[in-house]
Amino acid sequence: MSRRGRGGKGGQAGARPDPAAKAFFEGARMVAANRALGSMEPRYCREDCRDVPPDGWAAVDSNGTVHVHPRRLADPREWAWVLAHCLLHLGFGHVPAAAEEREQPDRFALAARCAVVVRFQATFSVGSSPFLTSPSVPGGDEEELAERWRRDGIPAGLEACGVAGAGDDQLLVPWRSWYDPPDWGKEFAHGLARTMGEAMEDAGARPGSRPRRRHERDPWERALGWFVSSYPLLGGIAAGMEVVADADLARAHDISVAAVNASAGEIYVNPLRQQTEGEWRFILAHEMLHAALRHADRCGPRDHFLFNVACDYVINGWLVEMGVGDMPQGLLYDPRLAGMSAEEVYDRIATDRRRMRRMATLRGKGGSDVLGEPLPHRPKDYVDLDDFYRRGLVQGLELHVSQDRGLVPVGLESEIRAIAHPPPPWDVQLARWFDEFVPRPEAVRSFARPARRQASTPGIPRAGWYFPPEEIARCTFGVVLDTSGSMGTRLMGKALGAIASYAEARDVPAARVVFCDAAPYDAGYLQPHEIEGRVRIKGGGGTVLQPGVDLLHAAEDFPPGAPVLIVTDTACDVLRVRRDHAYLVPKGERLPFRPNGPVFEVV
Repeated sequence: MSRRGRGGKGGQAGARPDPAAKAFFEGARMVAANRALGSMEPRYCREDCRDVPPDGWAAVDSNGTVHVHPRRLADPREWAWVLAHCLLHLGFGHVPAAAEEREQPDRFALAARCAVVVRFQATFSVGSSPFLTSPSVPGGDEEELAERWRRDGIPAGLEACGVAGAGDDQLLVPWRSWYDPPDWGKEFAHGLARTMGEAMEDAGARPGSRPRRRHERDPWERALGWFVSSYPLLGGIAAGMEVVADADLARAHDISVAAVNASAGEIYVNPLRQQTEGEWRFILAHEMLHAALRHADRCGPRDHFLFNVACDYVINGWLVEMGVGDMPQGLLYDPRLAGMSAEEVYDRIATDRRRMRRMATLRGKGGSDVLGEPLPHRPKDYVDLDDFYRRGLVQGLELHVSQDRGLVPVGLESEIRAIAHPPPPWDVQLARWFDEFVPRPEAVRSFARPARRQASTPGIPRAGWYFPPEEIARCTFGVVLDTSGSMGTRLMGKALGAIASYAEARDVPAARVVFCDAAPYDAGYLQPHEIEGRVRIKGGGGTVLQPGVDLLHAAEDFPPGAPVLIVTDTACDVLRVRRDHAYLVPKGERLPFRPNGPVFEVV
């Protein structure tokens, strides 16, 4: 192999380093270290840039590209100030991105915008000004200054306070990319808000402690921040969730790596685990999908741990397919299950329960990382989490696809599209159940029950409307009400109120009501308003509901085709109901058996 000479044609192996380029890239690194400016992800053009005059430094166009003088030699801090000046034009909305052709603003507007940026840079510590004197900028926004200067003229020293010399440092060009133009101002505002949040966090640190900088943050915090800034699909979910890193909490609740509680919006991590930042991305994405797809609520009567294992197989397959972070060793993953839903995987693995119970989730061997109750941490304000998770995933999917941020598996996209249309509330579902199973009685007219006579014709009797006994027998339903000590008055009130309201709306004359705790108490047929207001609940002992159901089965005056509503807090025995029926239970509770009828969760 021959060695090329320093000045030969063989390449640039022996070429001297370019001090101008070195200083520029060092200044660009300073700008990138600022979260507010770095959030706009600027692009730099330094080769044959004709948009910068010979006496200028740089200019920025509305596509987010900063055109830089390629041969200007300056201090890195001066380059940082110049580049920050250009990016602030983007952040302040001076050069918004748009697809159409636009007319360049006049020199008064350009000078006013540069003056406002220079005034802001006096309090924005990024670099140092390359100009010997800093002009004094009067108060007012861009429009006020431009209008004033059109009338009175531009003050001395502010005519050329930009960084393009004799040219314009703000260039409006058409947006040529296929995706929608970005909102530079929004990106800058979000980055500035995060910067202020870090500053306040450092200011609130304990006395004598050194403020933690970005590179010193814990890897799970950096992983969560990566989703917010760089992964739109889960960015909205990540912004609203809290990572709780407490070694004592993890040890007390046997959390090996991580767990999540959707109702609290918290992800619990074991800070003693040594995982890379890429592995923490995978772990946090795994737990966020558990929460956002509401796997705890979807479990239903299935075995909680086995359904957790099935969801783990599905989620891990999606994350591997999307390339989100690095999957830690030992997680549940089987390519043969690709394309299957969590319910389908559950049906497959439930045939070998003994082996599956030895599997390990992120919480550990035999433990579920989807928690039913929030761990004791500290009180917090609750929001409509169903709406939060639904909106976060749906909007995240739209952003992810529109910005072409990568692959989204078909199964995940289908589930997100499905939760975009939430199920109707429980009371609406109950009303539909009434429409389907409880027929509306048909009143008949009879002179045996005369109506009031009209004042205009008092001598003419008129037939009245009434429900014959056969209609009362045909259009009725039964209610088996759990009155044990564990039942809450809130559930009873909401359930009985809804039942009475729908029965009254459908003209149901009466319903058969049975109270159950340790023994059944037959209240007979009650009118709707009696169910709602004047029922004295008896009992209060244990929960045995089957005798109440059997009482209705055996009652000769209860039609064999009438449906039954069972109101319980789910702390009951296994029920066998041989007619159409439904259950009203508290939200989040599960029956200890697989029901044959619909289950309405009372909120």
